[in-house]
Formats: sequence, structure tokens, C-alpha cells
Amino acid sequence: MTVLVVGDLVTDVLVAHAGPLAVGSDTDARISVGGGGQAANTAAWLARAGAGVILIAAVGDDHAGRERIAELVAAGVHCAVRAHAGVATGSVVVLSSADERTMITDRGAALLLDPADVRAAVRNAPGVTHLHLSGYPLLHTGSRPGGLAALAAAREWGLSTSVDAASAEPLRQLGARAFLDLIHGTDLLLCNADEAAVLAGAGTPEEQAAVLTADAGNVVVKRGGDGAVWAARDGVLRSVAGVRVPMIDPTGAGDAFAAGLLTAWCAGADPAAALAAGAALGAAAVQTIGARPRTA
Repeated sequence: MTVLVVGDLVTDVLVAHAGPLAVGSDTDARISVGGGGQAANTAAWLARAGAGVILIAAVGDDHAGRERIAELVAAGVHCAVRAHAGVATGSVVVLSSADERTMITDRGAALLLDPADVRAAVRNAPGVTHLHLSGYPLLHTGSRPGGLAALAAAREWGLSTSVDAASAEPLRQLGARAFLDLIHGTDLLLCNADEAAVLAGAGTPEEQAAVLTADAGNVVVKRGGDGAVWAARDGVLRSVAGVRVPMIDPTGAGDAFAAGLLTAWCAGADPAAALAAGAALGAAAVQTIGARPRTA
């Protein structure tokens, strides 16, 4: 089984702080620099889970871009990543505590995701059965054609598809209906509680997931430590309890959850088992600093 993942590959500047930020003054923190980007993180966790994975993305033709690609190759990810001259690899400053994370984003070269590159990668990838698209390319005009090309190519070549809703504030700015029109017909939509509230309005996670099946065949609403729910268009609901572990850093937990779920589901697991696999990998992610699997 091989999964194509489409979206951002960026540099994360992770600022992990234990207490509240002292605005206008100093706050002690642990600061690290490494690979990030929702799609790239999901790809790394897919490789850790044992899936074959190809990442389609765009970086700058710079030192950061070369480092980001090398990290993923070392993690077992095949990179169909184009390096663009004259533009910097994207960067994200992640302010992370045990309870939440806030991101300050410069997407840089990620905005140059090229539809032709995407179509070529889908067409030339042997043994691929599924395409997973990070929602970030769809949320910005520069990269939107590349994201739409990914979904169109997947349908043309008979691949199943999934989309991660990505981030609540950009979804709010684009508009729920506009985003749902872009991903209409997707086999699986993943969103967290904040994203579900933007896309489906108020309600329980079960109600929100059911509403969103009008646009996606299956919908998963992630609830962090409280687990997740899965709604199918046939009206069947499944849920899984969260895996309670000590929280060190939530960065990348949703990406790990998606990877665990997709690895199981694409291998034929039923929704309940796929949810459990996602919860287990998400729990592993929150016990380490950073958005990627821990390396030896």
C-alpha cells in the first residue's frame, strides 16, 4: 500500500513554553528548528506506521528546502518535491504549550504548488491506492489550483481520497461553503473540533460529522484526548475514546492521528479499528517535542 500526500513542507520553529506568555517581556521556552508542514508531518507518520508514502510539495531552492527533503527521505518518505529558485522555503513559528499551539505562518514556496507537478506525480506513482490532501493548499489562492489538481487526478486514476480541513481561522476566512464545494465528493474528510464548528456550525461532534456527510462520504471529527467520531453517509456512527497519556507537546498530533487512521483504513480496517489506530498514533505524538516521529 502506498499513499500519496499533497501539501506543505516547511521549516518549523517550535517554541515550547511551560507557562503563559509574558507579553512585552521574556518567557522561558525550549526552541527547536526542524521539519514541519501538515502534509509532510502526515507523510512522516505514515512512514513510521509502515505505509509506503510519496509526498508532493514545493520548497525553495535553498538550504532549508534541501534539509527538509533530506529529513523526510531519512524517515522513509519518497519526495516528489519541486525546489523553486528565487523563493524561500516556507516557515512556521509554532508557540506550543501542553494545552494548545498557535502558529504564525509564512508559506513561502508552498504557495507555488504546481498542478502539472501534481498531475505528473499521481500519474507516475506505481501501486498507489489513496491520495491524502492537506487542506492548506485549498485555503490560499496561489496553491489552490495544485490542491484541486490533486483531487481531480486522483478521481481520474481511480484513487480513493481524503482531505484534512487544516486550520479553523483560514477556513473561516475562506468560508465554509466555499471550502466544502472545493472538496465535495471526497471519500473522507478529517477535521478537529474547531474546524468542525466552522464547517458544520454548532452541535455535538456526532451531529457535525453527520451534517458534513452531505459533502464527503465519510467524516471524522477529532476531539483530542476525548477521542474521535466517524460518520458515514449511510447514517452509521462510530466513536473511539481517547488514549490518555501525559501531554508534552500537541504539535503534529492531528497529523499523526490522520496517518494512523489512513494506514489502517487503506489496508481494509473498518472505521472503528481505523479510529483506534489513529488515536494510538496521536497519543504517541503528544509524548514528544515536535511534529514528527522521534528519530533514533
